[in-house]
Amino acid sequence: MDSSPAQWLRQLRPWLRRRLVDGGQALLLAVLSTSANIVLLVLSLLALVFTVLGVGVFAFPAVTLAVRDLANLNRRLATRWSGEEIPVPYRPEPAGSGIWAHYRWVITDPATWRDLLWLLVSIPVGLVLGLLPLCLLAYGLEGLIGVPVLLWSLDIWYGYGATWPIDNVFEAVLAVPQGGLVLFLGGLLGQRVQHLHAGFIRALLAPTPRETLNQRVRRLTETRSDAMDAQAAELRRIERDLHDGAQARLVALSMNIGLAEALMDRDPETAQRLMAEAREASGEALGELRDLVRGIHPPVLAERGLDGAVRALALKLPLSIEVDVELPGRPQAPVESAAYFAVAELLANVAKHSHAEHAWVRLGHSEGRLVVVVADSGLGGADPAAGGGLQGIERRLAAFDGTMSVASPPGGPTTVTMELPCELSSPKTSPYFETG
Repeated sequence: MDSSPAQWLRQLRPWLRRRLVDGGQALLLAVLSTSANIVLLVLSLLALVFTVLGVGVFAFPAVTLAVRDLANLNRRLATRWSGEEIPVPYRPEPAGSGIWAHYRWVITDPATWRDLLWLLVSIPVGLVLGLLPLCLLAYGLEGLIGVPVLLWSLDIWYGYGATWPIDNVFEAVLAVPQGGLVLFLGGLLGQRVQHLHAGFIRALLAPTPRETLNQRVRRLTETRSDAMDAQAAELRRIERDLHDGAQARLVALSMNIGLAEALMDRDPETAQRLMAEAREASGEALGELRDLVRGIHPPVLAERGLDGAVRALALKLPLSIEVDVELPGRPQAPVESAAYFAVAELLANVAKHSHAEHAWVRLGHSEGRLVVVVADSGLGGADPAAGGGLQGIERRLAAFDGTMSVASPPGGPTTVTMELPCELSSPKTSPYFETG
């Protein structure tokens, strides 16, 4: 095994690069703490003072938006450092577009005042926590490389670490292990300082428990409204399908049977033909009723569960679809139905619009959530913001507090990930597992 200094340096390089990148990010945050924070804090205070003159009604919301942009940058960096996302705590902007309504929205949001407190406190705290990792790395590199170069090459003598001043060559050589130790400790402490910095940011910029509850209530209110709208639309669709389909055929069937009864004695051949038409119409009406029932709750879903229903759905589509299921039980029926129809809508979109040759469906359960992934090898470009079926799926999932994320760059591939909070029933009590 090569343990030469060159090999050791090659192994050290990537570790040092990562530490320097992390230190540079912390330094960036420190610069923002001492510059942008000070400027925005002063502007915010001035805007509040000038509210009595009327100028602050215009200025304070504008400055507040800039403060929120800076706070969101800190949230993103803290999320990257800690691996835990920091939700945005701000209240939604009201529908009113007036200046006074906009000012009142900003001034009455508790998160606005917590942002101002963060601006003030993070000036010293952010400066210290931001500079500390990079300073330790720089001081370690100074002892490891800088001191020997200056002492031996330029004949500049000064102190370092525990040896101050340096009076001889032996003391100069001692700077190297001291620098290596400081560099190593700087790398270790740098990550911990970043986690500490992230915790500080979370403490001031994350939503309070009360605000989290309020956001939850607003979310449930919105999803309840969407669910009621979706239910009303579904009822109207069922009514329209019954009126235009099965009901019309049953009315025609009744008329044919009545006419056949009247012609039974006078024209048996015509009566027999009408009865044959009635029998055919009854079959068509029955088929439409079965299609309608499948659209409400497919029998295959009730009989075979989500696994069997998705596999049966994949077999009907004109492309190769791989289905991978790891479910130790069955979700609750409403969740199972929502997931099935979401997969059906996505696969229909794949068949119609993606020009894909292959698609994949993954079903799993992790940490109390049903996870469904639908991917294809198509052209990409799917965008929920454009409306259509993807927005409908989002509304369907939101009724169960579910989420959907779409990754669909131009040229593909497209990957849609859906998550639904749910618990699974025991396989022993699941109809799917009983029937095999």
